[in-house]
Amino acid sequence: MRDFSDLYAEIIMDHQKHPRNFGTLPIFDKEVQMTNSSCGDQISLQVKFEDGKIKDIKFMGIGCAISMASASVMTEIVKGMDVKEAKKISGEFIEMVTNGKEPADDLKDARAFSGVNKYPMRVKCATLAWHAIQKALSD
Repeated sequence: MRDFSDLYAEIIMDHQKHPRNFGTLPIFDKEVQMTNSSCGDQISLQVKFEDGKIKDIKFMGIGCAISMASASVMTEIVKGMDVKEAKKISGEFIEMVTNGKEPADDLKDARAFSGVNKYPMRVKCATLAWHAIQKALSD
């Protein structure tokens, strides 16, 4: 039987090597730029809304594998989601990574980051993009 930690590591590495939704949008409604001051990760997130949903989302950035993979996973999960649900799911992710809360099924591939709370220096890396989407949804 396969160990879940192996699968989770594969998910993170795949997203780091082949980030989804990486780039810029030609037209967007919100742009959020954030930096993780503890290690220098940077993200610029652009979001296009339509009818109360996230119609499109892209990110650009530099940072560690955890930071870039987390941004990729986040954009895949929230793209097409209504704003209320995206706020909820981003809060669930941050709670999971920060406090070790059991990951919810609706986090999909983001569950791969559930063990990050054991590495306090990586928590800010994993949550950077999720804090950015929360800021974009609340401004």
